[in-house]
Amino acid sequence: MFLVDDILLSPVYGVVWVGRQIHDAAQEELAGESEAVTAALSELYMQLETGQITEAEFDAQEKVLLDRLDRLQAEEAPAAAPKKPAKPRPKAKRPRKKSAVKPAMIA
Repeated sequence: MFLVDDILLSPVYGVVWVGRQIHDAAQEELAGESEAVTAALSELYMQLETGQITEAEFDAQEKVLLDRLDRLQAEEAPAAAPKKPAKPRPKAKRPRKKSAVKPAMIA
């Protein structure tokens, strides 16, 4: 019986496996792209310090790279964001116990 189930469900398992591989490759590419932008920023700072580019060129290129890095981090953030905790349930009210002592008995 299990052999028949495995044979019938193998196309589904294949599609799920391919989907996971695509997802993993996309995540690696995003991580690699953010590292590439960070490396480009470091290179840009080095060019400014050595005098290869002017301050205006640096500002223009830095703005482009920082905007790109912000977009990449914004795309990664929803995937990494934790789920909201469930709201706590209100406590059930316990019925009050009736006192064995009646007010008329107290005297």
